[in-house]
Amino acid sequence: MICRIFASEHQIYQVMKKIYLMIAFLLLLPWTTVACSDEPSSGNTPVWPEQPNLPDGEESDNENEGENMETRTIKLKISGKTFTATLVDNSSTQALKALLAKGDLSIRMEDYARMEKVGPIGTTLPRNDEQISTGPGDLILYQGRYFVIYYGRNNYSLTRLGKIDNVTESELKAALGDGDVTVTLSLGESN
Repeated sequence: MICRIFASEHQIYQVMKKIYLMIAFLLLLPWTTVACSDEPSSGNTPVWPEQPNLPDGEESDNENEGENMETRTIKLKISGKTFTATLVDNSSTQALKALLAKGDLSIRMEDYARMEKVGPIGTTLPRNDEQISTGPGDLILYQGRYFVIYYGRNNYSLTRLGKIDNVTESELKAALGDGDVTVTLSLGESN
């Protein structure tokens, strides 16, 4: 019966080929629309909230300004080196600081995908997931339970915690090493 509709096997092959190509095209269509979007690319550079500038001659009304600046930073001890990181302001970082106020937190971290070190926090923190681009030094909360330090780049829906200050990609890779590493987080001053 099929032979009556199509004159030859060659015509059947041609029709099937067109159907497969159409299916492949439809599956790839969403990817092409994202890649060709008119929206500006966020790039690999994270956007950090700017601190408002006060007009000349004005002073801050905040009596605890110095204290607030201290609480926006944490210390990370990695392979004997101490790094400072600046935190973003969200419910995840508030919960992390509350956890660190009880004492230092040591996290055994494993390498994942040659771009990050990841380890369990031992508790669940609030999530503030958003689609972001990560870069070397970014501190991330994954699934509310895992602390992540990026030394490579990634795009994913994650919770941004902060960024390690004044560290190059090569310095960070050297401190983190190739295998597992223990990282200690604290609110206190470095020794």
